[in-house]
Amino acid sequence: MAHAKNHDYHILPPSIWPLLSSLFAFVLLTGGILWMHDVTPFVFLIGLVGTLYTMFAWWSEVVEESKIGDHTKVVQIGLRYGFILFVMSEVMFFAAWFWSFFKHALYPMNEYVGSTYVPPVIYQVDAFHLPLINTLILLLSGCAVTWAHHALVHGNNRADLKNGLIIAVVLGILFTSLQAYEYGYLLHQGWEFGGDKFFSNFFMATGFHGFHVIIGTIFLFVCWMRARAGHFTPEHHVGFEAAAWYWHFVDVVWLFLFFAVYIWGIPS
Repeated sequence: MAHAKNHDYHILPPSIWPLLSSLFAFVLLTGGILWMHDVTPFVFLIGLVGTLYTMFAWWSEVVEESKIGDHTKVVQIGLRYGFILFVMSEVMFFAAWFWSFFKHALYPMNEYVGSTYVPPVIYQVDAFHLPLINTLILLLSGCAVTWAHHALVHGNNRADLKNGLIIAVVLGILFTSLQAYEYGYLLHQGWEFGGDKFFSNFFMATGFHGFHVIIGTIFLFVCWMRARAGHFTPEHHVGFEAAAWYWHFVDVVWLFLFFAVYIWGIPS
């Protein structure tokens, strides 16, 4: 139940979650390095479980804060600004992979033999079959999220809100499944996760995008469960708004990947 406030700000009580999240993130990173050097995967798994637990517990408290009235209009503005900055950091993260892809495609190093230019090897992926289907799936999921958001803001239509969210979740799972099938097919055709500039850029860019799709799908699924519990209102739905922004960001990144890696990257 909401409580009365005599100011527009949220004074946070002392919390253990920032400390625990940083410690588990350090264990996760260290464990990943150990695993990649064939030492042990268990440190990574401990860090992963701890990180997931911290995220669940911390965000559960944030949800509870919103339910009791701590997320005033001023606080909501701060939350939106914070999430915008997070999305901007994600933009720069993907900019690094696009930079690497275009750099090696346009200005390859060590590709000159004497005075003869040897172009880099680019392996063809048929963009107009499975990648095109996945593009349509992701765009349709973005339409479903927009439908759900419109249903909430204009009329508080709970049924359309929940239907739009679950459709987006199903389409996100379908996208991930088809991308996993594509990876399996490419690896069967002789592609490798490393050892070649094109392979490395392709799998890092599309793989990290696939990881973001998984995160976004979970984000939308949590919003669907919260919508079923009646948490969102037309005036208070910052969590759902953040999920929608994140999902549209994932859509836009995939469009750039589709045109750059799949279409432009195909040798003529």
